[in-house]
Amino acid sequence: MANEGILLGMGNPLLDISAVVPEEFLKKYDVKPNNAILAEDKHLPMYDELANEYDVEFIAGGATQNSIKVAQWMLQIPGATSYMGSIGKDKFGEEMKKNCKQAGVNVHYYEDETAPTGTCAVCVLGGERSLIANLSAANCYKTEHLKQPENWALVEKAKYYYIAGFFLTVSPESIQLVAAHAAANNKVFTMNLSAPFICEFFKDAQEKALYVDYVFGNETEARTFARVHGWETENVEEIAVKISQLPKQSGTHKRTTVITQGADPVVVAEDGKVKLFPVILLPKEKLVDTNGAGDAFVGGFLSQLVKEKPIEDCVKAGCYAANVIIQRSGCTYPEKPDFE
Repeated sequence: MANEGILLGMGNPLLDISAVVPEEFLKKYDVKPNNAILAEDKHLPMYDELANEYDVEFIAGGATQNSIKVAQWMLQIPGATSYMGSIGKDKFGEEMKKNCKQAGVNVHYYEDETAPTGTCAVCVLGGERSLIANLSAANCYKTEHLKQPENWALVEKAKYYYIAGFFLTVSPESIQLVAAHAAANNKVFTMNLSAPFICEFFKDAQEKALYVDYVFGNETEARTFARVHGWETENVEEIAVKISQLPKQSGTHKRTTVITQGADPVVVAEDGKVKLFPVILLPKEKLVDTNGAGDAFVGGFLSQLVKEKPIEDCVKAGCYAANVIIQRSGCTYPEKPDFE
């Protein structure tokens, strides 16, 4: 049975600031519709302008935090999940804390005094979303925070860990500490390939973190991973098997690779064999926003993994959560799941 603190996530918390904006707003900040970019200096005033001038929705986001919130929602056990990451000491940081606590997640943020809370402007025009991410304080996480007794206690209490690959750009040392603890104590450590650029530019850090028992990713990330490692195949099933057979720091658990492919079946590789699981197909007119679908899949999957359910149930829960999220704006969900 899943109990308090069973699942711990670490990552880059970003506060999504979402609003419907006129075309002039996008032009003013030189933003293209339906694009996703990292903020440059010229974009920085946009966050306050959005918050002050428009009817905004604040949603605690960032890949790992999304997954942990979805797992918490699926579990419906107060405090079953914990989360660590870095925010600033400011109003957006306070908003993030409030949002996550309401979601039932036990958050222990590192609060950086020098940088503002990381934000992602979500500008909606004619149903299309433009994302402008400003990592700021999310980039400032320190291993010292992880080592503080009240925070390390969360690591010791948890039996399952999830860290998105994006965190490799911030604190690979923290990932190593948690991964080593998991390996030494026969616990389950899970990670995500997260993005092609992580596979390309953080290959060494990614390989060092391959204590990992479950690797998540999508088909684009899997193919990039294969290319970077010199595997001459584009076949996602083959790649999934190869990832599952890479050397592993701890021998207690076999590695399982889980690759999503949008509307195509989910690929699961373990023990040199592949299983395919169909996803729940959604009519196009019901699709609102695919932002956060992958994060939601992982959250749903983990909600059953921590209950020690079979892989079929984990994938089914992942597909259910992703299906709910893509019918809503942002990584949000109804009050209670109706997952059977």
